[in-house]
Amino acid sequence: MDSIPHITVAAIIESDQHFLLIEEESDGLIMINQPAGHVEIGETLIEAVVRETLEESAWHFIPEAIIGIYQYTSSINGITYIRVAFYGQHHSHQPDRPLDTGILRTLWLSRDEVAQNQSVRSPMVLQGIDDFLIGRRYPLSMFKAMN
Repeated sequence: MDSIPHITVAAIIESDQHFLLIEEESDGLIMINQPAGHVEIGETLIEAVVRETLEESAWHFIPEAIIGIYQYTSSINGITYIRVAFYGQHHSHQPDRPLDTGILRTLWLSRDEVAQNQSVRSPMVLQGIDDFLIGRRYPLSMFKAMN
């Protein structure tokens, strides 16, 4: 079991009551997730979610709000994840851009399609969507990068 939590970010992007998700291979399983990933050294949370969204979905992303901060320990690998989920707008799709290693494709799914899917990567995926749908929004200004 990994004792240090992994800091991750995720993008919650909605269009016509469907959410942008990625299908990925992880630990030998095919799963769906929001565009998400680890924060790299020297990167802010906002920079990380913009980068991860582009790398995993080929969509440019402009964060507008924080939806929530979630903690989850995976039963598959024992790792604890702290996820900051951002809501924002997508633009400038680059469909010919290669996706990150392990990313199979992007999907647009409704909330109910996500809830019914047996291969959702973690409960943080649906919880972020549900928090978005009930109107939970926190200003980006609540995050302060200190140098």
